Amino acid sequence: MQALEVVLPGIVEPDGLRLRRRDLPSPAAGQAVVRVEASGVSFAEQQMRRAKYYDQPAFPFVPGYDLVGTVTEVGPGVDRALVGSRFAALTKTGGWADHVVLDAADLVPVPSGVDPAEAESFVVNGITAWRMLHRIAKVTAGQTVLVHGANGGVGSTLVQLARLAGATVIGTASPRHHDAVRALGATPVDYRKPGLAARVRSLAPSGVDAVFDHVGGPGIVGSYRLLAPRGTLVAYGTASTRDRQGSSRLPVLKLFGRLMLWNALPNGHRATFFNIWAGKRDRAAFRARLAADLGAVLGLLADGKLRAQVAARVPLAEVARAVTLAESGTVTGKVVLVP
Repeated sequence: MQALEVVLPGIVEPDGLRLRRRDLPSPAAGQAVVRVEASGVSFAEQQMRRAKYYDQPAFPFVPGYDLVGTVTEVGPGVDRALVGSRFAALTKTGGWADHVVLDAADLVPVPSGVDPAEAESFVVNGITAWRMLHRIAKVTAGQTVLVHGANGGVGSTLVQLARLAGATVIGTASPRHHDAVRALGATPVDYRKPGLAARVRSLAPSGVDAVFDHVGGPGIVGSYRLLAPRGTLVAYGTASTRDRQGSSRLPVLKLFGRLMLWNALPNGHRATFFNIWAGKRDRAAFRARLAADLGAVLGLLADGKLRAQVAARVPLAEVARAVTLAESGTVTGKVVLVP
């Protein structure tokens, strides 16, 4: 069998991405062949295209942080009942293809009847949002949270999960996305206008119980200052440095240092950086947590309690268009490649 896949050859513009066909190996023991039905364009790939993702592999490689697809073949030791069933997987790289070989233990079942592109929009985004909200910030009913980039893939998921938890949500976004943010149940504020902190304070006079910040850079200070007593800041990216030249690691290391310094202060605040791959050395425990967290999110989607934010479905062969659209800042939710 041959697989069609997208190759990132180096630091290139979206039209520099290449398509290739290669022979797909037969699944080894414990593995499965997955026919990919949807793979997302995440912020991670935007950083990888610029060599700005913290621990990306050397060029060239196949991007694709997550996917949803149907098992077509299994290797020795894998239950043949998996064939014909739909699963989601967190891959980090390799997902931008029409067929992939994965460890069967990494596959998370997708509920019957759920659209693959809609399920895909909640894989990395859903795991990230669920863990930050419930495992780190531990947001509860009656609290108020601030979500930066509330129109984005993770942001829109955070808004919905926080509302389901009974929290009040303030979401930053450009004005063009305010109606979409409002429809998700958050109060939108324009992050581009001066006086953002004052606007948030007018909505939450005592501060917010949690801030979810993917931007990093100098603006992280403003996020920290908006915390209520015993509030939690969860940083999960350095989007502000995406287009800057220089080291991919330095902005992250600077952010780590700042968060550690804040945690040493005796003010009761907590600041942390979320890493979706934390704890991966204990493979079994990591897989169990992933299955539990993603399973919870996909269950809410299947029950109609979450609304998928699929910005566009773009054929794999038109990957340049998909990446350009995802990076344009004009869409709400996630751009999904559909092989």
